[in-house]
Amino acid sequence: METYNQTSTDFILLGLFPASRIGLFLFILIAIIFLVALFGNLCMILLIYLDTHLHTPMYFLLSQLSLVDLNYISTIVPKMASNYLFGNKSISFIGCGFQSFFFLSLAGAETLLLTSMAYDRYVAICFPLHYPIRMSKKVCLLMIIGSWMMGSINSCAHTVYALHIPYCRSRSINHFFCDVPAMLTLACMDTWVYEYTVFVSTTLFLVLPFIIIVYSYGCVFLAVYRMPSTEGRKKVYSTCSTHLTVVSFFYAPFAYTYLRPRSFRSPTEDKTLAVFYTILTPMLNPIIYSLRNKEVMGALRRWIQRIAL
Repeated sequence: METYNQTSTDFILLGLFPASRIGLFLFILIAIIFLVALFGNLCMILLIYLDTHLHTPMYFLLSQLSLVDLNYISTIVPKMASNYLFGNKSISFIGCGFQSFFFLSLAGAETLLLTSMAYDRYVAICFPLHYPIRMSKKVCLLMIIGSWMMGSINSCAHTVYALHIPYCRSRSINHFFCDVPAMLTLACMDTWVYEYTVFVSTTLFLVLPFIIIVYSYGCVFLAVYRMPSTEGRKKVYSTCSTHLTVVSFFYAPFAYTYLRPRSFRSPTEDKTLAVFYTILTPMLNPIIYSLRNKEVMGALRRWIQRIAL
C-alpha cells in the first residue's frame, strides 16, 4: 500500500508495472518500444529535412507528426521509467500540471495533423489538378500552426481547471501519468460540469476528425476504384488502408476512454487503453509511414549510400 504525507502537495503515480517478473518484462518491453519510437521519429524528421525530394506538403505534415510523436512519448515514458527504477512515484503538483498540459497539447495536435494528412491524400487523389492550390505551402503551414495552437488552447483550459479544483482525498493517482480524468477521482467537489466539457472536447478533437478522416479515405477508395491501372490501384489501397488502421489504433481507444461516464470506467482498463495511444502509436507511425513508402525508403537508401562513401 502506498504511503502519503497529507501535508505534501505532491501526487503519487501508482504506475503501470506490477512488482513482479511480469512487471519487469513489461518495463523492458516498453523501454524497447520507447527507443524504437525515439529513433524512428528522429530519423523521419532528419530525412524529410535533409532530402529535397521530400519537401512537399505531405512529407512536411509527416515531419510534424513525427515531431509530435517524439515529444508525446517523451512526456510519458521517461517519468514512468524513473518512477519504476528508483521507486519514487511522487510527482510535484506543478510537474503534474506540466505533464498534463504537454500530453493534451500533443494529443490534440496529433489528431488534427492526422486529419490534415487525410485531407492531403483526398485532394491529391480526388482533385489532382487543384492540389497545388488547395495544398499550397501557405495552406500547409496554416494547418500545422492551427493544429499546434488549437491543441494548446484546449489543453490549457483542461489543465488550468484541474490545477484549481480542491483535492481532499488521497493524492494517489491510479495511472502512469497525470491524466486529468484520473486526477478528478481525487477531487472533493462535484465535477459533472467538467466531465461534460471533456465530452465536448473529445467530440471536437477525436470523433469529428475521425469522421472526416474516414470520409476522406472513403472518397479516395472510390476514386481509386475508377483507376485504369491495377498496380496503381493496389498501391493506393494498400497505403490508405494501412494509414486508416494506424489512425484507428490511435483514435478508438482514446475516444472510448474519454467518452465513457466515470461510473463505467476502471483504472486498469484506462491504463491498458492508454498504452495504445501514448506508447504504441508513436512507435508505429514512423514504421508505417516509412517502410510502406517507396519515396521515404528511396531517400533513406540515398543517405545511407552517402554516409557509406
